Amino acid sequence: GDAKKQEIGKEELKQRVALLRRFRELLQDQRKRFGEYLDVLDRQKAVIESGDTDSLVHHVELEEKLVSDIFAIQKVVEPLEDLYRDIQRVSVSPASAARTEEAEIPALKNTLEDLKAEVVRRSERNRALLGEHLEMLRQEIRALRNNPFASKKSIYAGAETPSLIDIKG
Repeated sequence: GDAKKQEIGKEELKQRVALLRRFRELLQDQRKRFGEYLDVLDRQKAVIESGDTDSLVHHVELEEKLVSDIFAIQKVVEPLEDLYRDIQRVSVSPASAARTEEAEIPALKNTLEDLKAEVVRRSERNRALLGEHLEMLRQEIRALRNNPFASKKSIYAGAETPSLIDIKG
């Protein structure tokens, strides 16, 4: 009967190591995605300042894809995190294989929290910049509307546009 308990212990250990490894990989994936997101936000800041609308659209699309990737990974991370917490609660003394996988997890989680906070900060900065840029555009439009020369009609404004051309002469 004792050998049977030992087998279950080894199998459980293998499952635990696999879970911890997968959890760590997903957290590393998240860290990478957040790093990419910060790069996009920095490039987006420069684009907002330059006023290049086409590039801004491209950066917003990149940002949306990264956010989508981050949420997709998060959906997988959450149930694994619950399992990880359960393991932490019932854990006696993990074998060295599990301990090395486990050792990185708290640091990864802290790094992710820092990256999330930084993403929020830079995203808010870009949103504020974009708001300032839009306000400048509104002021330019108002100035153009109030320009007395802009409201004058062209001398050709009343002329009819030909619809048929006599090509025979």
